[in-house]
Amino acid sequence: MFLRISSYYSLLLITFLVVSSAISSAFSWGVFNVKYKFAGRQRSLFDLRDHDSRRQLRILAGVDLPLGGSGRPDGLGLYYAKIGIGTPSKDYYVQVDTGSDLMWVNCIQCKECPKRSSLGIDLTLYNIKDSATGKLVSCDQYRVCFIYMLWLQIDLTLYNIKDSATGKLVSCDQEFCYAINGGPLVGCMANQSCPYLEIYGDGSSTAGYFVEDIVLYDRVSGDLETSSANGSVIFGCGATQSGNLDSSNEEALDGILGFGKSNSSMISQLASSGNVKKIFAHCLDGVNGGGIFAIGHVVQPKVNMTPLVSNQPHYNVNMTAIQVGHDFLNFTADLFESGDRKGTIIDSGTTLAYLPEMVYEPFVSKIFSQHPYLKLQTVQDDYTCFQYSESLDEGFPNVTFHFENSVILKVYPHEYLFPFNGLWCIGWQNSGMQSRDRKNMTLLGDLVLSNKLVLYDLENQAIGWTEYNCSSSIQVLDERTGTVHLVGSHYISSACRLNTQFIIILILLATLLHYPDC
Repeated sequence: MFLRISSYYSLLLITFLVVSSAISSAFSWGVFNVKYKFAGRQRSLFDLRDHDSRRQLRILAGVDLPLGGSGRPDGLGLYYAKIGIGTPSKDYYVQVDTGSDLMWVNCIQCKECPKRSSLGIDLTLYNIKDSATGKLVSCDQYRVCFIYMLWLQIDLTLYNIKDSATGKLVSCDQEFCYAINGGPLVGCMANQSCPYLEIYGDGSSTAGYFVEDIVLYDRVSGDLETSSANGSVIFGCGATQSGNLDSSNEEALDGILGFGKSNSSMISQLASSGNVKKIFAHCLDGVNGGGIFAIGHVVQPKVNMTPLVSNQPHYNVNMTAIQVGHDFLNFTADLFESGDRKGTIIDSGTTLAYLPEMVYEPFVSKIFSQHPYLKLQTVQDDYTCFQYSESLDEGFPNVTFHFENSVILKVYPHEYLFPFNGLWCIGWQNSGMQSRDRKNMTLLGDLVLSNKLVLYDLENQAIGWTEYNCSSSIQVLDERTGTVHLVGSHYISSACRLNTQFIIILILLATLLHYPDC
């Protein structure tokens, strides 16, 4: 019996080491490894809207942020990056968000911050309940559950300024504190830390104080090649979180990486110190997943640009027309303005696309006009779904959005329709049914932006896009030498790199399950 127990624990230890090694190798990529938050997990349609509501040195050649995941609505396109902060560097998992500006991570002082996340690594896990022919070989189910949970969860990191040789506090009398708060803070003395408070659309909030430290990233150094680089960035050290950001959220991350256009965003800070150009682009691959995300001047492909609307906090542009098939909808431009919001918001961090109620109703009617006898049904209160077995692209019209400077954005039926429980559902949403803060806004998310290279040019206050093969590569200019380098697509999938380890784990688990004395 002693020998059998020893063998059992030896096998268990080996399994643990293999899993640890697999996880370690999965997380050893460059510091800006962007992963899809819900990879390998079926999400409800409610999660789509719930996520969207939370959405609301020298010049370098560029920065390459390896991209993972999928922008499809049925996959819930939420992306996160693995970044390095501090000296010595520690890894943090942060949501990439073009709809907000502030970068922040959970701080050591935070008592309610999450310590672990169930996001895990990007693998498809075997579930015996999903197989009609699967059955347990042994009675020891708990042993399997232990390994399963170990595989799912990842540890999160709390930032501690004392652990970094380059970390320093940002005081109330510093220019950054004045700028972000619109002037001096009442009651905040020069020797005190500059506080921050960020409130998101769903009521979640983060509060703490600002610190400054080194952030690592991958500089483009040649064709499909990168080298390590770093820059000093001011970011929030979160002491308290609420709502979806606290420890009760099983899908929590270490923080958020804001890619908004204000001076406080990470890209603006790196640009102001001369580290990068204030230009970035993404190409979300809606076919294969992953894609391209790069900072720098993109010279190929050529992109037609439309101006950003001034004095707006997000990436807003002026829409001039909507075309469904060959027909243009009849409306006036002021329908795309709500309160002090002007124009249409372009946001890669949002999954679906939202149209004002006065536009939504005739828009959807026109899409289904060729199928008057199609039986439509509402799923989960908000989604119009139907059964259809023919070709989507032959049976439904293309949708074309027109913008200033004759820039168009075409969306195909296979992009705006997505599968759910044997049905096809339409990804367009009626923003007239949203909460007061988002009522009747016009917002185009991943549903529209997939399979297109989208270029954000903050240097010239413009944005543009072009249809593109997002599994290929783009050309980024090296500002120092005038040469052009290729930046390729990525799909960070641990499953692709861990097939061998995963097979070994399955073999070891099968061996454990065959022990008769359990």
